[in-house]
Amino acid sequence: MSSAGAGAATAAGASLPTASGAVAATPTPSPSVSAAVPKQASVLGIPSVGISGLRVVPYEGTTDDAPGTRIQDRGVAASPYGERGGVGPGQVGNFLVTAHRLSAGGPLRDLPSVKPGAEVHVTLDGVTYTYEITATRSTSFRSERSLAEQRAAVPGAPGRAPTQAMITISTCATPEDDAAGNFWRDPLGNPEHRIDKVGVLRRTAPADAPAG
Repeated sequence: MSSAGAGAATAAGASLPTASGAVAATPTPSPSVSAAVPKQASVLGIPSVGISGLRVVPYEGTTDDAPGTRIQDRGVAASPYGERGGVGPGQVGNFLVTAHRLSAGGPLRDLPSVKPGAEVHVTLDGVTYTYEITATRSTSFRSERSLAEQRAAVPGAPGRAPTQAMITISTCATPEDDAAGNFWRDPLGNPEHRIDKVGVLRRTAPADAPAG
């Protein structure tokens, strides 16, 4: 989540949020343009930090709301869709994924270590969508602007029409907030800040196809 409403972005390659909230557009490989978000769970992996087999459960809502937090409490990831949520894997827009870092087994404990250029694999219905991480953002629960930037169809640019498939993977910044003396919590126990990794769809292939 973006501290005080400003999204910090670090890029590798194209299509990343900038300090002004703009995102450079680059072509993506045949993303799906569909309003229908798949209702079945997908599976996410980030090989560079050893994350594999993480179930991503879609639900109607918004990031880190009560229903999403209950899903995360089961040790899996939550992916909100609908008016205040995102899209599904491979679809044009922002595929939002949130999971715990410290509790419920800490499935995203190593997310902060993910570097630009790292690949994220999301598999659904026999298809694997490979995203490349291009930026890191910080989002603040105490800033409506910051939350809007995180949840925007184009990350960091609320109101901009999306032209490519993107992903935002988010987890808590509890250790960082506590170290800074920031012990604020929302009613669900979330700290003020979240660490978001933003990526762009680079390729789509059958799930059993070799990487490359």
